[in-house]
Amino acid sequence: MFPAWSMADWTLNMTPGVTGTSNEIFSLHMTILWICVVIGVVVFGVMFWSIFAHRKSQGAKPANFHENTLVEILWTIIPFVILVVMAIPATATLVDMYDTSESEVDIKITGYQWKWQYEYINEDFGYFSNLATPRDQIENRQAKGENYLLEVDNHLVIPVGKKIRFLVTANDVIHSWWVPDFGVKKDAIPGFINETWTRVDKPGIYRGQCTELCGKDHGFMPVVVEAVPEEEYNTWVAEKKEAAERERQLTQKDWTMAELMERGEKAYQTACAACHQADGSGAPPAFPALKGSPIATQDMAAHIDIVVNGKSGTAMQAFGNQLSEVDLAAVITYERNAWGNNTGEMVTPKEIFDYKNQQ
Repeated sequence: MFPAWSMADWTLNMTPGVTGTSNEIFSLHMTILWICVVIGVVVFGVMFWSIFAHRKSQGAKPANFHENTLVEILWTIIPFVILVVMAIPATATLVDMYDTSESEVDIKITGYQWKWQYEYINEDFGYFSNLATPRDQIENRQAKGENYLLEVDNHLVIPVGKKIRFLVTANDVIHSWWVPDFGVKKDAIPGFINETWTRVDKPGIYRGQCTELCGKDHGFMPVVVEAVPEEEYNTWVAEKKEAAERERQLTQKDWTMAELMERGEKAYQTACAACHQADGSGAPPAFPALKGSPIATQDMAAHIDIVVNGKSGTAMQAFGNQLSEVDLAAVITYERNAWGNNTGEMVTPKEIFDYKNQQ
């Protein structure tokens, strides 16, 4: 009755996953499922048999009784025993899921509208992970890719065979960090830090999503975790530390307008285009246009302030802690000179650095 392609990814059960926790959850699910199946078969079997064997057409007479002490005792004890049998494995699984002690890698995860920030606490570096699906695919100008809406510019990289503790929070609204293959789903709540953990033994790329409705681009903040061998992970960490140090040093570089415009366009497409549109036209009234806007063509100080600190009571976020000084300077320079704004003005990373220190 349905085309074969519509059933291609259709399943009736949970995925077992790739971690010990996810497999425990799957086993618990199957145990409870079969207990419920047996209860259903017994209860409905007795009910249907009673209806059939004692039907009026066969001359059955209804019994007339009010109380039966034995029956009341049995229907109290039997459900209690069933609940105890179900509670024992469920409690063991929950205790294991919440045991974040003796972790070997600690990562802080912060949800933003609409991206994730990953901070490697023991390694003193971090970065943002943004949706990498091209806007042309989202707006149906291009064929959808294999991982449509499930690809990011920066994967969360973890070592296999190590216990990873995640500290999950949010910067603005409630999000939820979910990777089904890990059996991990934890709410990210502003002002609170929730803990969870995983240990992945099989290298690979695992995908998930935000699962808490968090605004208009809720469906555009995927999670991509890459599990790699320990040696490869250590090399990656060293490279990330070097890159972070180079980024800090770029603050002192003498930038040209062309360099800032090129970098600013990339930063704008990543951090700003979802709200203000790729062409700067915005989506009024929630997201005002930047093309020809006074904020992007007149007072430079006001422009810097709103990008760095945001605007209270509106959807404009503070990007001071989300973007580096270089990217802040680049995106402001880009906004002041793109789409015909052409102010000829540029902001340097050093100016952003000094502005932050004066606050």
